[in-house]
Amino acid sequence: MLDGWFLWFILFWIVVLISLFAIGGFFMFRKFLKRMPKQDGKSDLDWEEHYVKQTIHLWGRNELALLEDLVSPVPELFRDVAKQKIAGKIGELALKEKAKKIDLDLVIRGYIIATPKRDHKFLRKKMSDLNIDLHSYEDLFA
Repeated sequence: MLDGWFLWFILFWIVVLISLFAIGGFFMFRKFLKRMPKQDGKSDLDWEEHYVKQTIHLWGRNELALLEDLVSPVPELFRDVAKQKIAGKIGELALKEKAKKIDLDLVIRGYIIATPKRDHKFLRKKMSDLNIDLHSYEDLFA
């Protein structure tokens, strides 16, 4: 039978492994749910890709550079996912408004809408660092 420090070591690793499996399973399940087709037959990720492909020709260098700068605070591991989500939302807005070109206003509105509410504090800080006035966008934060 196990006893002493070795027993505690084994129990510690059991708890650590179960915790890590639970955390990993949670994030995999979230990704699975985003890949599930909705009633229209497309998933959330499919729609993001669709909007990006439909509006890729509307992006200018300055807007792409701004998008890259806006997602710079996101950890590198998640940056591509964040950029895809934000670009998808910007593309959706551009298609709804039949925009001829993606401009600063569309980028800011798409960025605010695509960002979760819990991250709005960081969003405001990043925008103030870039000297972008958010007073006209306050209704999007609600």
